[in-house]
Amino acid sequence: MAIIRTIEALEQLYGGAAAVGEASTAKVADHVTPEYRRIIEAAPFLALATVGPEGLDCSPRGDRGAVAVVDGPRRLLLPDRRGNNRIDSLRNVVRDPRVALMFLIPGSGNALRVNGAAHLEDDPALLERLSAEGRAPRSVMVIAVREVYFQCARAILRAGLWQAERQVDPATLPSPGRILAAMSGGRVGGEAYDREWPERARQSMW
Repeated sequence: MAIIRTIEALEQLYGGAAAVGEASTAKVADHVTPEYRRIIEAAPFLALATVGPEGLDCSPRGDRGAVAVVDGPRRLLLPDRRGNNRIDSLRNVVRDPRVALMFLIPGSGNALRVNGAAHLEDDPALLERLSAEGRAPRSVMVIAVREVYFQCARAILRAGLWQAERQVDPATLPSPGRILAAMSGGRVGGEAYDREWPERARQSMW
């Protein structure tokens, strides 16, 4: 198997600039257009990619309504809801502002991608503005939008992502408790972890 080592070889393999249709470039905006705003405001989930000295991180973000708030054509707000406190993504942003977001809407075949630069804020007024269920986030990621565009639907269609018949029965997969027990030599996790998880999640959702 040959290893592709140059941009020239890669572009030749994929047909070069002539193979890129106008639809692949005309969709790119440097701000949140009215059409893209409607998509962002309908998206309850996104994947957040960041980069730092230790490497890359990709983290899920979800909310009951819109996962991110459009705060102008070139600014998004992403409240940090409760999680595992690893703060991998936040550590990265403090040291390297580059971020990439991919928004998904259940039932929609398209994804929306945003690239930009981010910083973190903990201004009390901003935290209060983005409260949910009476609980304010501890920080907010403020994203300066540099690029917005939709991703074609082929990947989601191939995966059958929203098709009920393509869903995998969770019982056929290793559970978090089982994984933790295996990784820790039984110190954490196990059946009790899985059994108690729904109530823990309910009490710590926001």
